[in-house]
Amino acid sequence: MTIKSAAKLTILSVALGALVSCGSLRGGGNSDSYGQDGASSDPTNRAIPVQERGTTIWDIFKKDNTDITVKVNKYIWAASLEVLDFLPVDSIDPFSGVITTGFGTPPGGGQSYRATVLVRDPALDARSLHVSLQKRNGRAVADSTVRAVEDAILARARQLRIRDGRF
Repeated sequence: MTIKSAAKLTILSVALGALVSCGSLRGGGNSDSYGQDGASSDPTNRAIPVQERGTTIWDIFKKDNTDITVKVNKYIWAASLEVLDFLPVDSIDPFSGVITTGFGTPPGGGQSYRATVLVRDPALDARSLHVSLQKRNGRAVADSTVRAVEDAILARARQLRIRDGRF
């Protein structure tokens, strides 16, 4: 990609973003300002200034956003990181509950593995945890091995919960 085409792409992206953000100014975007047929109930159909709306696009970056809730079990999350600590972490997303690791060799083992852990639910339950292991050659690991890793994570999660005194 040349510098000229990159500059054109950047300008196009900024213009498109500005156009999209302007569309949200009409009527506030809520269902109260439009009738059932989609016609605006505001006869002047004027744009509402940002000061009247009270929110901007930059509000999503504020630190005090209390609307965000984490939907994963903190004990399973911490236990997953502890049990799989021999694997280098590639990415972590506590909001979706996904931990992705790179390849690593377990202590005393000769085979390299990588893991993807999904914590689906805030409950401390086996159904809340899903582990996927892969060998370096791209093949899946035996179900019994995956089940053993899941059991180790759940056992450690229960220990962490008992240690916190919430059992």
